[in-house]
Amino acid sequence: MTDPTQDPRFLQDPYPTYAAMRSKCPVQPVPAGSGGRISYLVTGYAEAREALGDSRLSKDTSVFFAGKESQRRLHPAVAHTMLASDPPQHTRLRKLVTKAFTTGAVTELRPFIAQATEELLDQWPAGEQFDFVAGLAVPLPVLVICELLGVPEGDRPDVQRWSAELFAAGRPEAVDAASHSMADYMTSLIAAKRLSPGSSLLDRLISARDGDERLSEEELVSLAVLLLVAGHETTTNFLGNAVLALLQHPAQLDRLRENPDGVPAVLDELLRFDSPVSTGTFRFTTEEITLGGTDIPADIPVLVSLGAANRDPERFPSPDVLDLDRDAAAHLSFGHGIHRCVGAPLARAEAEIALRAVLVRFPGVRLAASPDQLEWRRTRLVRGLASLPVLA
Repeated sequence: MTDPTQDPRFLQDPYPTYAAMRSKCPVQPVPAGSGGRISYLVTGYAEAREALGDSRLSKDTSVFFAGKESQRRLHPAVAHTMLASDPPQHTRLRKLVTKAFTTGAVTELRPFIAQATEELLDQWPAGEQFDFVAGLAVPLPVLVICELLGVPEGDRPDVQRWSAELFAAGRPEAVDAASHSMADYMTSLIAAKRLSPGSSLLDRLISARDGDERLSEEELVSLAVLLLVAGHETTTNFLGNAVLALLQHPAQLDRLRENPDGVPAVLDELLRFDSPVSTGTFRFTTEEITLGGTDIPADIPVLVSLGAANRDPERFPSPDVLDLDRDAAAHLSFGHGIHRCVGAPLARAEAEIALRAVLVRFPGVRLAASPDQLEWRRTRLVRGLASLPVLA
């Protein structure tokens, strides 16, 4: 059995491969590393939505990997986050996070996001080639999530480096080392905030209560790391993928150039068209299940391809067309069910403000490289550009 997602052309454009797999069967086995192990890959929209909401698909990695030897040495705060838990633990943690991560907190951040965006755009060299990823898509979400969490300015370059290393595909030692650096840093930051409380999200998490429930020290560190990493890596990809999609569709780009206030209404379609999270995080069957007509045994990993589901013609007609008039609100880029991304409002706010600012300040922005020459990050979990050369 071969894994079609390992084809070198897959990174450049995974959607033809996904379409071929979906047309054959929306749920099918694929190799999972060495040793003859398999996982099941979900490429259909209805099947993906069902899987994301099925309680028989567990996310508790501590159960799945219990007793299994591993050479990895991920820090427990990174290996066992809220994302890797099931109810009732997940319910408790999410409730406490939601209390702190309010819509009001995101609204309060909008002026900071706008100011940070303008300051980054001030550095763009007019008329010269520029890397959109390095110049805006990477630094903006880092600045925003660090500001939200209360990470001091002097520490932000280290935090950004560790976060990037956590997604270093094919470099497990670097990933493990970064997990310890990040967790150790967050442990010390939480200790400092206990001594000198402030008003950041991290301060609110430290003081969050739900009756007698509160976050333990280990849970605080884990949530801080999760929010920081998930809060900017995915938004970086969202920004890069969205700008590339628009630059490759001049008529749609012109429409937004003429009406930048229309950006909020098209974010769902941009998310659907090229999802910044290609595959949902780890799940496994706790019992034998049938999904999309396919029987899956117990104790088997199930990979839900959000990107493939968003291109399912059964749910989104002409899915390979970027249609800014499409109602794409049902896309799965933020997930679905109890694990739906808690930071979705923040990601949307950043994308809205950043895309609008680019269109207003650089209406002539265009690609400075052929699309087939662009380098994509070598990871199946997230989908994003390593760089995006543009002329402003």
